[in-house]
Amino acid sequence: MALHRLSSVVMGVPNTSETAAYYTDFGLAPEADGWFGTRDGGRQLQVVHTPTRRLIEITVGVDSPDDLSATAARLDRLGVSAQQEAGTLTAYEKITGVRAVLKVEPRAIQPETPPTPYNGPRRIERTGTRAPALLRSDRVRPRKLGHAVLGTTDFEATTGFFRDGLGFKVSDLMGGIGAFLRCSTDHHNVLVLAAPVAFLHHTSWQVDDVDEVGRGATAMLEDHPERHVWGLGRHHAGSNFFWYLKDPAGNFSEYYSDLDCIVDDQLWKPEVFEGAKGLFNWGPPPPPSFIKPDDLAGLMTGSHSA
Repeated sequence: MALHRLSSVVMGVPNTSETAAYYTDFGLAPEADGWFGTRDGGRQLQVVHTPTRRLIEITVGVDSPDDLSATAARLDRLGVSAQQEAGTLTAYEKITGVRAVLKVEPRAIQPETPPTPYNGPRRIERTGTRAPALLRSDRVRPRKLGHAVLGTTDFEATTGFFRDGLGFKVSDLMGGIGAFLRCSTDHHNVLVLAAPVAFLHHTSWQVDDVDEVGRGATAMLEDHPERHVWGLGRHHAGSNFFWYLKDPAGNFSEYYSDLDCIVDDQLWKPEVFEGAKGLFNWGPPPPPSFIKPDDLAGLMTGSHSA
């Protein structure tokens, strides 16, 4: 696959200082110009001011300038213009207005993390000590940005832009309303959702294991119970553990671990999930605000006014 990573996203919000403080609490490292870094991925989130919350930009890593030229040709066949410069290609998804930037950059190599020892029937991986998670005292810091979820008023057009234009692969589908798309070996890096208005649903951030999912969410909720949205649970599409929280602008953010990886495309068969399976395998049912965020009507009104 010429595409190899989701490098970064730019998020627009009306309340930058409050939102920046939230992502600092979330475990991202603040840097200059509204940027935030992860442990393994470098600068992966920028928070900038916009009148309403939205996804402004997504940056994807590619291997070579030839990959940019091939992408430009595919976009041209879709009737999408692209600007190609030294090492980058920029194109706009016309339905959502999201700016997609493809950039020639080295493949990211995460340092190997030792597996967490778990005991089970006739499988003793730790003895004479308590579970490692109970001994952890440092704050949870995400390893990398995993994916972004984008609502669109034209599901087929936006899916086609990422799949047929940029070259993302389809991992799974959620009926006719959701497409799990990947630009790396991760199960998905973008999820396109049919929605009554274009908006950013959530960003998702990798941590080491399910205990880090729980520890991170617990710390975030200690003084701010209003941040809780949904969790702890396990998705069916992607298989990952999850816990969702809400930032002050209304965007959801997810801690996740144990996501499916697709190294050989020929060994993976996309499935179509209907109903609850498209959302989760176990855990509490999602609240109505996860399906239809509380500010969706306001976003729709603002979109029509614009």
